[in-house]
Amino acid sequence: MTEYIDIDGGRIAYDSIGEGPLVVLSHGMGDSRKAYRFLAPQIAAAGYRVINTDMRGHGESSMGWPSVTGKEAISRTDVANDLLAVIKGLNAGPAVIVGHSLSGGSATIAAAQGPDLVRAIVEINPFTLEQKVNIGALLTNSHHRRGMIPLMGTMIFKSVGQWLKYLNVAYPTKPADYDQYMADLAAKLREPGRMAEFMKTGQSTPADAQAQLPNVTQPALIIMGTADPDFPSPEAEGKAIIAALPAGLGSLGLVENGGHYPHAQLADQTAALILPFLKEHA
Repeated sequence: MTEYIDIDGGRIAYDSIGEGPLVVLSHGMGDSRKAYRFLAPQIAAAGYRVINTDMRGHGESSMGWPSVTGKEAISRTDVANDLLAVIKGLNAGPAVIVGHSLSGGSATIAAAQGPDLVRAIVEINPFTLEQKVNIGALLTNSHHRRGMIPLMGTMIFKSVGQWLKYLNVAYPTKPADYDQYMADLAAKLREPGRMAEFMKTGQSTPADAQAQLPNVTQPALIIMGTADPDFPSPEAEGKAIIAALPAGLGSLGLVENGGHYPHAQLADQTAALILPFLKEHA
């Protein structure tokens, strides 16, 4: 059941399941909280209260938020501030934040800026470090190339069709409900204003998240799908994030054959990495 919390600038939609220490989920750009439809119940069943949020402008959350940058963008800092506001509004923290892709960078910022509200963070295939186009990798790594071309096409042409082509690569294997999920996602993105909100995510970079990595004081689990087309080497990307954190805080988990969405593609394997981390730190 969808619930809402009003915070500065708009309204965040979420659902809540389970009882226990708080775990807050935040999805990536161009998606919705339903991306966690397989993972959230597993976390709740392990003894946690799971708050699964729609990112600003996405899913059932409101549109037209003012950005802290003053630009027409949805930045990692914006999403981090929203997550901290949700935790405050629920008066149930501190929380473990689980963030995917863009929201992985937001988890870093939230941890650095709200240490009293964030107990630990999990980042799934995160964009937490600034990225540069790797021409060599595009030429030699066909899986990376197959993902990046429609991803760039999505941003250039503002195309739902290109986004669906990217997602087909980003899910190397498909969950049973993949076709229906993608049809529902495409319908959501074709609602008035929703694709424009998605495009705002492309107007920001991970620079704000990268700058906050040295300021994190909480444990961090970085999970990478080994077949994620977004990175020439997903494992190397995860290790680079850990290296930028203060020594001893970060750990790396790999989901074999996982694409950019291992929490939806291979939820059991992803949960097997997250649940021991939660048991230790939540």
